[in-house]
Amino acid sequence: MSDRKESITEQRLAKLNRIRSRTVDPYPHRYHRTHTASEAVSLFEELDRNGREIPEVRIAGRITAQRSMGKATFMDVRDLSGKIQVYFRRDRLGEESYQHLDDFDIGDFIGVTGTLFRTRTGEITVEAAGFTMLAKSLQPLPEKWHGLTDVEKRYRQRYLDLISNEEARRIFTTRSRVLCAMRSFLDSRGFLEVETPVLLPVAAGAMARPFLTFHQALEQKLYLRIATELYLKRLIIGGLEKVYEIGRIFRNEGISIKHNPEFTMLECYAAYQDYNDVMQMVEQMIYHITIQATGSPQVASGTDVVDLTPPWRRLYLRDLLREKCGIDFLDDDLRNVESLKQAVRGTGVEIEPNISWGRLVDKLFSTFVEPALVQPTFVLDYPVEISPLAKAKPGEPRLVERFECFIGGLEIANAFTELNDPLEQRRRFEEQEELRRLLGDEEVERLDEDFLVALEHGMPPTGGLGVGIDRLVMVLTNQSSIREVILFPQLRTREK
Repeated sequence: MSDRKESITEQRLAKLNRIRSRTVDPYPHRYHRTHTASEAVSLFEELDRNGREIPEVRIAGRITAQRSMGKATFMDVRDLSGKIQVYFRRDRLGEESYQHLDDFDIGDFIGVTGTLFRTRTGEITVEAAGFTMLAKSLQPLPEKWHGLTDVEKRYRQRYLDLISNEEARRIFTTRSRVLCAMRSFLDSRGFLEVETPVLLPVAAGAMARPFLTFHQALEQKLYLRIATELYLKRLIIGGLEKVYEIGRIFRNEGISIKHNPEFTMLECYAAYQDYNDVMQMVEQMIYHITIQATGSPQVASGTDVVDLTPPWRRLYLRDLLREKCGIDFLDDDLRNVESLKQAVRGTGVEIEPNISWGRLVDKLFSTFVEPALVQPTFVLDYPVEISPLAKAKPGEPRLVERFECFIGGLEIANAFTELNDPLEQRRRFEEQEELRRLLGDEEVERLDEDFLVALEHGMPPTGGLGVGIDRLVMVLTNQSSIREVILFPQLRTREK
């Protein structure tokens, strides 16, 4: 701690002791406010417009500015709804009470009782008839509380970011509205919200490297889930025809502006539907969420404006790759990994030595196509090699009925017509396990024997969907980094 910061803390501790010496609790148990800051302003405007008497209000919040002028003091008091000015007059409060304002600092929480009026400059203000300390702050706010610019500090001490940054408060209130609107949309369509395990004996359901832990009582290794898919499908098998879960997912992979090791995912499954039905639901759901969370179907994406009004365009993966880099992954001459490697190198894309055929296709797509998908777009029909849980297209067994949804150059959603043939599912799982053995690839689909047994009991035709909540919030709040939309993103320890 710097000498200056230590001095400020010592001064605040002295004030804390002075408050306690008056037998006043600087951290009271409760405070009953009648109005938030914005409610108080709205109340005054309505009553003043109609010429009605303005009642006394009780407001509370954090002091963010303080200006003393001898016999009067002004404070800005902020709560989640906004800021309101408070006016303290010595001749109204009395000498002794007014002197107690000396014990208040920027950052303290204060409760104020008083009447509303409009100042000569037009600002709606509370004239204090009484006040009380609600929490004494011993640490100073950032020097420029109105704009904490140290990005590392903003992420490590998110509370300072929320105190000082109105944009941060906007992002996270929007995130809350997104989740609320998503649940209301799915609930209105007959989906049941369910919960599935986080600790699993097999990390299956996605192509990702898991986190490993150990359960002492069971004496066995367990994994943090990398997806909820296989457990939700068990529920479809059990007769719950429409289910969804919004929960945390954990993947032991790299960190970037698009990736955090733990993130929030919606997964939902509906019996008797395919990926066409899911496509329609996705564009309608995200349109509904956007209206509810932002008030408009249009949002900024960098310097672009994205319109989320349905219908969205539908393009095919094969066509996009042929157009953007000249490679047709269904060309018979490119169906083995070495020939495709040679073609990919010809585009100038760097590739790692032990890479599968499917990952080469994915690399081409993420390099040449994905960044340009700014307006909402469904990309359809992926190779079976990178979609082991999806049902093959009728008449083209090399492709599956799968789409990914892109907005603002980000993948937002992934969906399948779900594979429900247990024998074909087993064969694909075994192929993935062989890839893992040959290439040492941890990010392949794992064989889950218990799920296969469940599937052998019969699963109806099903459409499945996964939506990345963090990335959706990035799109709706025009953020380029996932850390801006996660309250407590994963960071290296300070020692690192």
